[in-house]
Amino acid sequence: MFVVHNRIDTPPEMADEFERFFGERMRTTLGGVPGLLRSTLMKPTEAGRPYVATMEFDTRDSFLAWMRSDAFREAHAGTEATGQVPATVESYTIVEDVRA
Repeated sequence: MFVVHNRIDTPPEMADEFERFFGERMRTTLGGVPGLLRSTLMKPTEAGRPYVATMEFDTRDSFLAWMRSDAFREAHAGTEATGQVPATVESYTIVEDVRA
């Protein structure tokens, strides 16, 4: 599994608009993306911390294919309207996965 985290700084006064915009984009652009297993948006519990958007793909190649897709371009169009700055992107490969 290939996991990508985007840490997104959003001004507090834009938080509601960011959540609405980002959630809508997730629902309208991610359905049917080949290899996408899960996508989440997490709100920070402490002031001044970034939101974290996580995407889990079956493989790194699936993630790279998504980055070249029309869905990717559509998902990222107009992000400046929500006051967010460019995300810090981190990627990982799962080594261990323990589930209860």
